[in-house]
Order: sequence, then structure tokens, then C-alpha cells
Amino acid sequence: MRWIYLSPHLDDAVFSAGGLIYEQAQTGVAVEIWTIMCGDPNLSEYSNFAQGLHYTWGFSSAEETVRRRRDEDSNAASIVGANAVHFDFLDCIYRRDDHTDWLYSEISVPPHDADADYPAQIAKAVSARLKPDDVLVCQLAVGSHVDHILVRRAAELLNRPLRYDIDVPYIFAKPEELAANAAGMEESVHRISEAGVQRWVEAVGAYKSQFAALGAQFDTLEKAGEAIRKYWAERNGIRLFQPA
Repeated sequence: MRWIYLSPHLDDAVFSAGGLIYEQAQTGVAVEIWTIMCGDPNLSEYSNFAQGLHYTWGFSSAEETVRRRRDEDSNAASIVGANAVHFDFLDCIYRRDDHTDWLYSEISVPPHDADADYPAQIAKAVSARLKPDDVLVCQLAVGSHVDHILVRRAAELLNRPLRYDIDVPYIFAKPEELAANAAGMEESVHRISEAGVQRWVEAVGAYKSQFAALGAQFDTLEKAGEAIRKYWAERNGIRLFQPA
């Protein structure tokens, strides 16, 4: 049996559940982080939105962004004892419609009509790698990031039992979204030890490129570590949700 964490981007699963992943790996559970939107678009031009993010992250191109961020993710996964698996779907900042118009100039928006088939494509790719006994964990899409919404929709097309974790750091900025996104679900608390939270914080620190873009509560390693510890201390663990 494997626990598979479906991560929209190269940081989401570790940010949201790194301590639990560590605890599971320590007990001999096989844990994998499957990151969906981390393909190289092989573009010669970028939207103003993508260029701004490249600058903030300290990268010059999509190729460098994907390569360096995949390296960060593999390092973070190894810290918490997981195996990193990278899919080739494109991040929203690189997607265009049939007329080559950029689909997104911000992230917390409903999916564009041109992305209508994206969940089915993702579900097909994920399904091809799944085994019958795999346990799937998907993000609730708290924060309304368009890619988180699409990955959740894809997971729900698989017609398999799902568990959901809470999107960190988005929950810190938009806690009011949790209730609606987890409506009708049962909550369970999974305890994380002090050693587990320490490894969680260490793994979060592997995503050095991302802090500058993550908001006031998460824009340095020190703030991110403090936020993770405070979040953990609420229940000495994290919550997972399942449909009732």
C-alpha cells in the first residue's frame, strides 16, 4: 500500500502535510508525492504575469524554473522520506488557449473555459500509475488557486476513495474557505511528533525560491517555520478530511 499525495505544484504537498508524510515514512509506509503542474512548456515568450514570477523566484526562463524547482522538490521529498514523481502538465502561468492568448494573469480565479478538459487529462495520467491499494490524498483547494481546483476535480474523476488535506499557506490568508471546501466531510486528526514537525520545517526550507512570492506570513524561512509550528500546535498534528 502506498500513500499518494497529489500536489498541484512543486511545494504544495510538503507545505501542507510534510510532517504527516515524515511520520508515515518512519513507520515503513511507502509515500509518494505526485506533482501535477510541473512540465516545461518550452516557450520562447512569456506573459507579463509569468515574467514577474520568474523575477520574484530568481529564474530567467520556464526551463530554469521547472528544473530548479524539481530539484527543490526532490530534496524536500527526501527530507520527509517520500519519493517525488513529476508529471508534465503546465502550470497556469504558462497555459494558452487555441488563439495563443494567455489564460491567466492571476491565480485565485475560476478555471478558464479552455481548461475544461484539463481535469480529465490529469485523471487519465494519474489513473495509469495507480495501484489498487493506493491511498490518495488531494488538496481541498482552500485559497481558490485555479490549479488546486483543477487537480481536485481530476482526483474526483478517479472514482476512488479520497482523503483531503488543507492547502498551506493559503489557509493562513483565507481560513473562511475551509468550511465550504470541506462541507459534508468527516475530519480526523493525525498526530505529528516534535521530530516530525522539525523535519517538516526543514523540508519547507528546501523550497528557497518560493518564499518571496508566498505572502507576509510565509515570505522567509523563519516566518514559514513559525507558521508551520503554530499550525501544528493547534492539534499537535494536521487534519485530513473524507466524505461522510
